[in-house]
Amino acid sequence: MTDSMAASNGFNRLASQGQAEVSPWNLPNLLTILRLVLAVFLCAAIACQWWLTGLAIMLVASFTDWLDGYLARLQGLVSPLGRMLDPLVDKVLISGVFIFLLPVAAARGENWLPPWMVAVVVGRELIITSVREMMERKGVAFGADWPGKLKMVLQCAAICVALVAEEARPRESRWGLPTSLWNQSRDLLMWAMALATLGSGLHYLVKIALARRAATGA
Repeated sequence: MTDSMAASNGFNRLASQGQAEVSPWNLPNLLTILRLVLAVFLCAAIACQWWLTGLAIMLVASFTDWLDGYLARLQGLVSPLGRMLDPLVDKVLISGVFIFLLPVAAARGENWLPPWMVAVVVGRELIITSVREMMERKGVAFGADWPGKLKMVLQCAAICVALVAEEARPRESRWGLPTSLWNQSRDLLMWAMALATLGSGLHYLVKIALARRAATGA
């Protein structure tokens, strides 16, 4: 996503090769760094059970994620730092939030975020991050395909709805919707994001295997 989306597909040669070097201190990269700071405050808000504050931070972080990618493509500000930093910050944000949400569900004896879902999220991000670094070192752009983009959208949606559901817990409704509906939407999105996370991880691994097989002529 963002800087990494600048490639027309997941395994293109880096666009920066043969072009003037882009300064790493550009606006898209600064927005990415801002998102890292927001991730810290978001985890703190969840720990303090400030659900609406956490929701506001999550929405801002999601917007900066879209904005830095848009600006990078619009202004041609794709840099090696941005290609490495942007997906890394996304993974810190998403993995951190799910780790902090895990005890929220466990403390109430609820199963809307079982440990295996968090393990899938964190494990997938660690594996794909390692693969991305390996591919980038070989001069191959590792951009986000549609399964990765869908995964990110569902993860953000699941987090936002989970925060609203926690805010609505002591009430019968929130923003015109019954609390039970928020809970059901949260449960559905958690399952959807877990399946999308697993599916996107398998998609990238299969794509890498096929690319390596084609490169070796096997």
